[in-house]
Amino acid sequence: MTYFASNAGGATAAAESAPLSPQTGTLLRLATAGSVDDGKSTLVGRLLHDTKQVFADQLDAVQRVSLERGFDGADLALLTDGLRAEREQGITIDVAYRYFATPKRRFILADTPGHVQYTRNMVTGASTAQLAVVLVDARHGVVEQTRRHAAVAALLKVPHVVLAVNKMDLVGYAEEAFAPIADEFAAYTRALGVPDVTAIPISALAGDNVVDPSNRMDWYAGPTLLEHLEDVDVDHDPQYCAARFPVQYVLRPQSAEFRDYRGYAGQVTAGAFHPGDEVLVLPSGKRSTIAGIDRLGEQDVPVAYAPQSVTLRLADDVDVSRGDIIVAADRLPRMTQDVVATVCHIADRPLRAGDRVLLRHGTSTVKAIVRSLDSTLNLETLRRDPGPQALHANDIGQVTLRTAAPLPLDDYADHRRTGSFLLIDDSDGTTLTAGMVGVPLGSED
Repeated sequence: MTYFASNAGGATAAAESAPLSPQTGTLLRLATAGSVDDGKSTLVGRLLHDTKQVFADQLDAVQRVSLERGFDGADLALLTDGLRAEREQGITIDVAYRYFATPKRRFILADTPGHVQYTRNMVTGASTAQLAVVLVDARHGVVEQTRRHAAVAALLKVPHVVLAVNKMDLVGYAEEAFAPIADEFAAYTRALGVPDVTAIPISALAGDNVVDPSNRMDWYAGPTLLEHLEDVDVDHDPQYCAARFPVQYVLRPQSAEFRDYRGYAGQVTAGAFHPGDEVLVLPSGKRSTIAGIDRLGEQDVPVAYAPQSVTLRLADDVDVSRGDIIVAADRLPRMTQDVVATVCHIADRPLRAGDRVLLRHGTSTVKAIVRSLDSTLNLETLRRDPGPQALHANDIGQVTLRTAAPLPLDDYADHRRTGSFLLIDDSDGTTLTAGMVGVPLGSED
């Protein structure tokens, strides 16, 4: 847990109004989470406003609606609560994706709901996040939904978590209100195995420590939220990841000019491919080499790496179709029909042992049966409660599945895309459950 406290002043301001380029810096995907009324939408609105990402007509509209509702100033939460029901109820229901940039980095932010019944949407928002911002109200501290969101972030292997202790203006900006919350959250996330947690005291409403440093918390010497988002290290070398390429489409142009062309289109989900690399096509196990790599508007590029969308050409005429996966020949996933996984159940319909479902993994979909419900996670104790009768909406548990055909699976910690799956109702296509392979669920009872 990173917590900066001293008598030194706050960090310097991070946001600048210089012209921005879409190519500026690296990309950070982040998600916000927290309980209802913790101020997530206000925080996102403050980030957008103070980094000069809001158009004048948008701000005018927000100010007009805010005055109609009796606010003294602009209610920045209105910048993100896009659905009519959200604006009318003052809550976030859907995942709202926002895109912004500073001179140092580009950001894709998923503002996720706080209501417990919408925890499933937090799973959606955090599934691709490199960092999660978990808000708590400084008056209330860590509550059950805080623990639930921290557990989901841990299960989804989000590598960086920020605890934003919001509404510090309502507790007199006191360190005595902040420190116990930071310590409690540190102990909880440490038990969950979260590798990097940073606590920052903020007031989203007043703007303290969001973009600009606060002069009302001189006991805090750490970065503002934006400074931390700009500086957190999310770089990785794709060369160190085992290469994975789920095939989405087989390209066979019919014109005489390209009649010998055969390529496999999709997105590199991990690692890198080069011409000449030896690969395997799974599940068939056929071996070949990369003959060439094409990208939109370019042919014979020297490398394709995650998350680029490309077309791979193979040296051999092997049978490849949508749902297959092309992998590095020397670093293979395991092929199995027996799947033990940690899941978050996201449907209103319960999941029970014996249910027949569809399992979607990458670009393939296979039939499966729920062999057993092994346990659920107790969010208070972080222990496993064995033998549940069913998994209900927002339950986190462990299940055992049997699939109709072998699947190429990686551990989720190594490969998010090939280590995850969805369970789908085979009768109406409803998404039931999100699963992660090789993720431990709590401790023994």
